[in-house]
Parts: sequence; structure tokens; C-alpha cells
Amino acid sequence: MSGPERLNFGLFLAPFHRIGENPTYALRRDLELVEWLDRLSYDEAWIGEHHSAGYEIIGSPEVFIAAAAERTRHIRLGTGVSSLPYHHPLILADRMVLLDHLTLGRAMFGVGPGALPSDAFMMGIDPMRQREMMDESLEAILALFRTDEPVTREYDWFTLKNARLQLKPYSRPHMEVAVAAQVSPAGARAAGKYGTGLLSLGATTAGGFDVLGTQWQVAEEKATEYGRTIERAKWRLVGPMHLAPTMDQARKDVEFGLPAWVDYFQRVAALPLVGEATEVGDMVDAMNATGLAVIGTPEDAARQIERLWEKSGGFGSYLFMAHDWANREATLRSYELFARFVMPRFQSTLPRLDRSRNWAAENRGTFIGRAVEAIGKAIQDHAEDRATRTRQAG
Repeated sequence: MSGPERLNFGLFLAPFHRIGENPTYALRRDLELVEWLDRLSYDEAWIGEHHSAGYEIIGSPEVFIAAAAERTRHIRLGTGVSSLPYHHPLILADRMVLLDHLTLGRAMFGVGPGALPSDAFMMGIDPMRQREMMDESLEAILALFRTDEPVTREYDWFTLKNARLQLKPYSRPHMEVAVAAQVSPAGARAAGKYGTGLLSLGATTAGGFDVLGTQWQVAEEKATEYGRTIERAKWRLVGPMHLAPTMDQARKDVEFGLPAWVDYFQRVAALPLVGEATEVGDMVDAMNATGLAVIGTPEDAARQIERLWEKSGGFGSYLFMAHDWANREATLRSYELFARFVMPRFQSTLPRLDRSRNWAAENRGTFIGRAVEAIGKAIQDHAEDRATRTRQAG
């Protein structure tokens, strides 16, 4: 793989928590997971916004990020994503600038049209209008971020009259912005139009993987049309993994929660991710075979990163799609295995260590010979010193 000096790695936390568990404890585990990734030197975590269906239970990513920021040191924290049709642009922009200050620049702003039709239904939003509404809102929010001049906009669902943010962004010129994309070109078009980053949420699904080769091309074409610049370093690909020291252990681990996760997607999102499989083993086989997920070892995870790189032509970050496939201990171990054995392969941290080890080994004879001579000299010097002191004392 011919890649960049350093890929970034992180988490996309929808989250997914099966019904039947204590939701308060589940949210505490989410915070614990972000803290764990911070200690493991992951780069970023993106937090979702959802309001129905019982699984994805964070209603305000900004509130969660504020709590997580106080528990962490370096990891960057983004909304993954804020559903723009659900909010007035001025209020959401104001909340994000506040978060920018509270996190001292660690906040990021991920945006999208809204993923769950049930959320839009409760607010009386027509799903056919959501992408158009996202575009209208994003343009207004970026204007509020980027200018000190009054912003006036009027649409059928929001109005801005001489609007300005009273607090200047902490980040310069403003926090990083990224647009979510699944299979349709809408997200890539918006990223190019406004010169933002891109969050490819379905990068490992069959449809999402197939369009990786063209998704960035769509963004670049739109950026050229609008005189914008976009960077592959700000393109993030999302996919699920669970790692263990052996394949057998990984398969055993996911017996804990994989069936419930598959059931959620089939019943709520109507996505048959594993075909007709009903047994856990068959589910694992189907997900590994299609590349939808990695349930296996760190070596399997590395091959998935290489596969995505080759298909996409290059990106900046890979994000784990968080899940509760395994119990707490096995889940935390999975992220640790990735940090120990996979991340260094894509961050140029191993070659120098290898060269230094090989250099020391190849010149061992010279180094040890001189070291032995130094020890012998020290022994001789000590003996001579004692002899001199003995003569003087006599």
C-alpha cells in the first residue's frame, strides 16, 4: 500500500445499544469508551444524533461531547452527525461555537440530512425535502461561521434577519466541518460545494464500497465548479470491526450481541446485512465475506484498511462504527489490539524502530567488543586504585 505519512483513526458512535439494557449505564459506557480511546491515542470520535427507534439513544451530540471533553485530553470530538433539518441554523451554529470554546478547539461539526425516517416523521418533515433543507441550512451556518457581516436568509422553514454570532469561533477560521454521505451523491456534492470534509458512513456496505471510487470524484468536480478546495486528508471512511487474538475468539466474542444488532438493521432500517443468515456463525461468515465488517484478528483489520485504500484512491481517517457485539471487556480489548498492532502500520512509526534494531544487531560485535573492553578497563582501574590506597595506608 502506497499511502500517506499518517492515517488517522477514530470512532463513529451512533451509538447502538440493544433494548433490555439500562440506558443510563449504556451512556456511561459510551463515555468510558471515548476515554479509553483517548488513552490509546486514537485521534477522534464522532457522536450521533437520533430521536427514535430505541437503539441510538444520544439526542444531543453537543451535550455528550461537552461531557466527554472534560474526561479526555487530546482526542477530537465531532457531531456525527447533527441533522440540520431538525434545528434552526442560528441556534445550532451558536451551540457549536460555544462547544468550540469549551473544548479549546477539539470540537468538529459533522452534518447530515437526518438518517431515521421516524425522526423526521415526528417533526412533520418530508423525507423528500431533507437533503435540500440540509443544503440550505449548511450554507447559512457556514456564512455565520465565516463572516462578521449580517446574514439574512428566508426559506419556508427558517428565517435569518441580520443574524450574526456574538462569539467568534475559537478555531481559525472555524472548526472543521464534514458532510455525511451514504450511497447517494448528495453528501459528496455538498462537501465539494462548500469545501468541507466528507464522512462516508457506509464505506464498507456493498453500495457504499462500490461508489467509493466515484464519491471523491463527485466532490472534486463540485469543488471545482464552486471554486473550492477539498482535501483527501479530510475524507473519513466508517466501518465496523471486532478484533481478538484469534479468529475463533473473535467469533465467540460476537455471540454476545451481533444477532441483536443485525435484527435492529433488518427491522428498523430494512437492511438485510447478512442475507438469510440466522445463526451467529453464518452472520459472521456473511459479513466477513462481503467486506461489510471485520470479525477476526489485527491482520484481518489491516487487510481491510488496505482494501479500502485501494478502492477509494486514498483517504485521511478510518473510523470504527461502534457497536455492542461483544461484552465490555472484549470490546475494550478489540480497540487496544487495533491500537497496538494495526495503527502503527499506517502511521510510519515502525520503520525507524526496525532500522534502529537492525543497525544495533548488525554492529553488535563492534559495540559489545568495546563494551567488554570498557568493563575490563573499569575492573583494572578499580584494582589499581585499591592497590594505590593500600600502599598509601601502609
